[in-house]
Amino acid sequence: MRFILFLLTCVSVLSAAPIKTAQLLAVGKEPVRIVCIGDSITGVYYHSGGLRAYPEMLQIALKKIHPQAQIVVRNAGISGDTTTGGLKRLERDVLAHKPHLVTVMFGMNDLVRTPVADFQNNLREIIRRCHAIDAEVILCTQNSIVESPQRSRAKLAEFTQAIRDIAKAESIAVADCFAAFDAVHSKDALEWNLLLSDPIHPNMAGHKLFAETIAQTITGQNVSLSDIGPPLPALSHTLALLKTGQPVKVLAMPPYDTLILPAIQQLYPQAIINVTSWPVEGQTLAQLEGSAKKVRTMAPDLVLISVPGSLPVPQPEDFHKSYSWIMNWSLSFGPQQWDVIVALPSAAKIKLNAEEQQHEALARRLIEAQDLHMLAGDPSALTTLLTQHLKPSQN
Repeated sequence: MRFILFLLTCVSVLSAAPIKTAQLLAVGKEPVRIVCIGDSITGVYYHSGGLRAYPEMLQIALKKIHPQAQIVVRNAGISGDTTTGGLKRLERDVLAHKPHLVTVMFGMNDLVRTPVADFQNNLREIIRRCHAIDAEVILCTQNSIVESPQRSRAKLAEFTQAIRDIAKAESIAVADCFAAFDAVHSKDALEWNLLLSDPIHPNMAGHKLFAETIAQTITGQNVSLSDIGPPLPALSHTLALLKTGQPVKVLAMPPYDTLILPAIQQLYPQAIINVTSWPVEGQTLAQLEGSAKKVRTMAPDLVLISVPGSLPVPQPEDFHKSYSWIMNWSLSFGPQQWDVIVALPSAAKIKLNAEEQQHEALARRLIEAQDLHMLAGDPSALTTLLTQHLKPSQN
């Protein structure tokens, strides 16, 4: 073990990795406390399913590398925040938790509000204050983005390089997530696009790449999170209502608008289920995306999305955009407040033509990337899923 730690220390020194944190993880004798501070890309929001983001995935990644380690990762991401806001709340949200390691990921909002020199000064102060309590620091670059008038790729690249420059000057590690995303883009632009929930926010597939990159920076070891599915249980909000006899408001696309009531009442005969149908007939994918904007105002308890595979879509990028936003708008803005299940096209239609099969494959990728549970197979899969996650024996 001493020889392993010696090698680990040598590698850490050469790469400016967090030596003490890496050693604590390798030894596994005491809890390792990590705080991840940042903006909405760090925090738990709808982009990644509303239950987890890369800090939560980082804990899973580190446990994969060091199964014996005791790890507590705290998510200190807040939507809309900048390095200026991060400094103001650093004591409360980071330092008060006495972390061994702090990861810092800012830039996406700073680049539209903060001069780059001020951004760098803020990072220096965050580093100084973390070091003052003997916490190690990793600076994280953010993901690459879709070009927009507000956020240009050139401007983001400038801030990304500013992060790298500060890390070099301060002799601390960089988890270069921008480079990781860019590497995917250079190989396959569509694969890169499938890492995003919208033009600037990664989905869960992107957050897994974040976590893998940060974990490698901490430990020097590669890890894959591709086998990690959505969190369980799938219907915790609905289950809590059913257990206490409260009404359940359901918003469902056909055919689940007629199937959900008898399926739940098979398990809970006295349940009060109020179902609102979400029409799809005669709608384009873009129109369904538009109607999804009403979901949050309805505040349902359970949403069942079933987009037909037969809808005409000219390009995969258009399918990705609209399908992702149907799911995005169906989730609460912040941490998940209601349950969302998404059915593959084949769950409502047994036989698919070639175009529908293509849409099916893309839909599967996007549902998994949103960290949501899916219905696959014929409509009877609904009964199977409900029995698995809502069965009264869980009382």
